[in-house]
Amino acid sequence: MGNENILDRDEFDAVALRSALGQFATGVTIVTTRDSDGSPIGLTANSFNSVSLDPPLILWSLARKSINLAAFEASDHFAINVLAADQRGLSDRFARPVEDRFASVDWLEGAGGVPVIEGTLASFECAAHRQFDGGDHVIFLGRVLRFRAMPAEHDKDPLVYYAGQYAKANRQTAA
Repeated sequence: MGNENILDRDEFDAVALRSALGQFATGVTIVTTRDSDGSPIGLTANSFNSVSLDPPLILWSLARKSINLAAFEASDHFAINVLAADQRGLSDRFARPVEDRFASVDWLEGAGGVPVIEGTLASFECAAHRQFDGGDHVIFLGRVLRFRAMPAEHDKDPLVYYAGQYAKANRQTAA
């Protein structure tokens, strides 16, 4: 069955593991908050997931080496902005070091003052609920305070990440 990495020893090939994990397609988001000075900050993340409907909880994770970690750890609120395929430029902008990532980006002030990007497929304004040790990442659990989503009949496709690059999602009708 192809290249296998059996995890029966203390060390394994981290590059191969990352490649295998990349076989799981994810959506692409921009997570936003405010830093201690009140300036908006945001970054591209594909580690977003729903957790619970009652209470409404979501999670995402951030690498411990991120320059934005301290701001998210200290923040009381954050927003998850789910990107459409035509927002790849936004994803790239928030994934790279840019002086002002929010320059010429349309956004509104959400719960706790966090930036909510206009025109995304969905957005979730959250109160920081808990943080967990996730090895080389910190896992952020948020309680959804407000959300919005494009109507179900919208014609926008999601921005998808697969095998280390952007990919295209195909919508399929139920059989």
